[in-house]
Amino acid sequence: MKTLSDSTCKREILGRIRQVSAGSPRRWGRMNAAQMICHLNDSFLCVMGEKPVSIDPNFRARKFVKWVGLEAPFRWPRGVRTRPEVDQFVRGTPPGEFEDDRDRLLSLIERFTTQPRDFEVAPHPIFLEMNEREWMRWGYLHTDHHLRQFGV
Repeated sequence: MKTLSDSTCKREILGRIRQVSAGSPRRWGRMNAAQMICHLNDSFLCVMGEKPVSIDPNFRARKFVKWVGLEAPFRWPRGVRTRPEVDQFVRGTPPGEFEDDRDRLLSLIERFTTQPRDFEVAPHPIFLEMNEREWMRWGYLHTDHHLRQFGV
């Protein structure tokens, strides 16, 4: 299983992020490339405890959904709703200068994967508490999902 704790997988993800440009066309969804980069930035900031995010109190079957999301051998589905704080059409951070936002994402991934951490991991808004392996798997899968959205 691919994870950000594997140096080869991490290099792959960072290289793919560098391939995204402001004009990269989306294959599905509503976000443009700049919004996708900001969505990923917001997502990492939330789990790093630096951007508040709400937890859906009505979400059911968290353990099963977490297992499917992190362990099942198929790609994440398209069009799953996200929390408003990371939704680019609700309260997500608006794009700034594309290259600056992309560089920030690269830096956030480096920081997210560096041990020891200089931050406390916050609960995931859907999966809640996760261990180190699960966090590194989530980081890889979430980033991969959105990079595939833009064909990289």
